[in-house]
Amino acid sequence: MTSMLVIATTAVPDHLRGALSRWTSEVVPGIFVGSVSARVRDELWHAVTQTVDNGAAVLVHPAPTEQGYTIRTAGTRRRIPEDFDGLTLIRMTAPPKVKEMQSPS
Repeated sequence: MTSMLVIATTAVPDHLRGALSRWTSEVVPGIFVGSVSARVRDELWHAVTQTVDNGAAVLVHPAPTEQGYTIRTAGTRRRIPEDFDGLTLIRMTAPPKVKEMQSPS
């Protein structure tokens, strides 16, 4: 049985975008939408997690949860999904601090 999925990517290698576009449609840059089996979905996500490098990716697909979907993430990100009594909420992390340049005295 097939189900819809959405994969959002940021700063991933071009070859990963090419691999995703074989099974899905890139409706806007970095957003892939498709209808695939659970096995294909899991294989695509495995490919994403292996090649995301310094980029980030999010997968949303139907699941038997209260919300009707589940979220998976990979790579560097500020938004982290967390389970809160059966609901997936998004926790924001602080942006990385930039070291201030010190002038020589």
